[in-house]
Amino acid sequence: MKTKYSYPRAIPMKKRRWPDAVIGKSPVWCSVDLRDGNQALPVPMTPERKLSYFKMLCGIGFKEIEAGFPSASQDDFDFVRLLLEKRKIPQDVRISVLTQAREHLIARTVQALKGAKDAILHCYVAVSDLHARLVFNKSRSDVLKMSVEGTELILKYLRAEGMLDKISYEFSPEEFTDSDPDFVIELCKAVHNAWRKESRKEFILNLPATVERRPPYQYADMIEYFMDGYGYCRDTTISVHAHNDQGCAVAATEMALLAGAQRIEGTLFGHGERTGNVDLVTLALNLHSRGIDTGLDFSRMNSIISTVEDASGIAVHPRHPYAGALVFTAFSGSHQDAIRKGLSQKAKAAEIFGTGWKVPYLHIDPADVGRKYEKIIRINSQSGKGGAVFVLENDFGYRPPKEMHPEIGSIIQRLADRKKTEISSDEVLAEFKKVFFNVDSPLKLKGFSSSTSSKPNMVVAKLKFTLDGKAMEARSEGNGPISAAVHALCGVKGIYQFTIEEFTEQSLGRTAEATAIAYVSIKRESDGKIFNGAGEHSNIEYAALLALFSAVNRGWKR
Repeated sequence: MKTKYSYPRAIPMKKRRWPDAVIGKSPVWCSVDLRDGNQALPVPMTPERKLSYFKMLCGIGFKEIEAGFPSASQDDFDFVRLLLEKRKIPQDVRISVLTQAREHLIARTVQALKGAKDAILHCYVAVSDLHARLVFNKSRSDVLKMSVEGTELILKYLRAEGMLDKISYEFSPEEFTDSDPDFVIELCKAVHNAWRKESRKEFILNLPATVERRPPYQYADMIEYFMDGYGYCRDTTISVHAHNDQGCAVAATEMALLAGAQRIEGTLFGHGERTGNVDLVTLALNLHSRGIDTGLDFSRMNSIISTVEDASGIAVHPRHPYAGALVFTAFSGSHQDAIRKGLSQKAKAAEIFGTGWKVPYLHIDPADVGRKYEKIIRINSQSGKGGAVFVLENDFGYRPPKEMHPEIGSIIQRLADRKKTEISSDEVLAEFKKVFFNVDSPLKLKGFSSSTSSKPNMVVAKLKFTLDGKAMEARSEGNGPISAAVHALCGVKGIYQFTIEEFTEQSLGRTAEATAIAYVSIKRESDGKIFNGAGEHSNIEYAALLALFSAVNRGWKR
């Protein structure tokens, strides 16, 4: 008994060249969203939605757009006519329309294109033995004849309408990857010769992986094998159209480019029959990440997502490589810390690696697809100090010193453990301020003044405060207000002895109303433990004292 499945037969390659090739320039991009993508939607697009989608595709930068199958439905015919009659097609964009190789369908298709100054008429014929024998009940010679006669009919109707000099021709041997490559070469040569008898307009051969049955490298083998045997590559554009049945359409298409393909058909986010077409967003941005100017602009990704989701009724997956809501986030603490450090040293990375973008865990700059850095880090129980500090720095402008980072991370992690859910940026800030800022028990600052001492470079500090609710005052000298305040507090009976370990300050905001932020770390002399505090006030000296009192109070409680 034969096995249910078998490994696809290898292509008889003498010596593969494509694995050593490098993609050096962008392919021609053809969006088939409005035809191949649309026919697979649960609810196909209305003409109004199609027009909105068409405008979006033009805005992204597509220069070739398959507008529909005008002989298959009145809606598609009317949409093509609307584009032409209402002059909706930009001068640097050309539309494509699809037809089967049947005379009445070809005649209708040419009617749809009347008035076009530059367009592509795309004809397809299934050429695999699977289709020929089981679907059409035809031989290979019948299929070849059907392909040539279809091409001749297209020429006939274009000639009758005076459009031979305006319409380029695309031919697809459907199920290319499931067909005998030598037969496909023979058939495509015949189609080429039939077209070239009368037309000098562009000839496109589209070699589709209609159903993905082969591994991606065999698709590349077939493209290279075809091009070696075809003989007319100089006056033919070789196009590919991969489906994603085995999840390898992007890989297969990249390899096909290495093998010599020049043009790619696909859809945004991979919409199409079954598992869909190759995803042009992923493919184009992959090339973008390798320094290739694709000519496509995805910097308004959120708007693109909204339009596609509205038109298709299908949500973009949150793990989509570039458009997903989660793809520029990091939950792991080690990842968060690395991202934070990498983003702060982009210039250094550029110098070391000789490239403009090299950041841990981020293979492209999120700004290229309209994302912002402050959305990269998200906090949960797996997050560490780097994530929490990144949120404080980038979402809110707080820059706590490095010595505070481990404790900040621990505090936020405990909050996440209690909640057992993701922690929002606002919750991170609230917990940070609750723990470190203006802690006022048992010591509470009530007033402060400073003056110049009679001693050189010394300051006199006078403090008013309460200790367990009892009003008190203290006075001392130091080389600055904070030093003087420390000496004053340490001279009060009932307050433990401590020293300043770190003191930093920053301004929050850039206007005249900017707030002063101070961070203080103290060491309790009895056991050497470190306690951190922070203060926020319009006056920097008062902010520093609030931070000092916070640190002392936090040490008091533990």
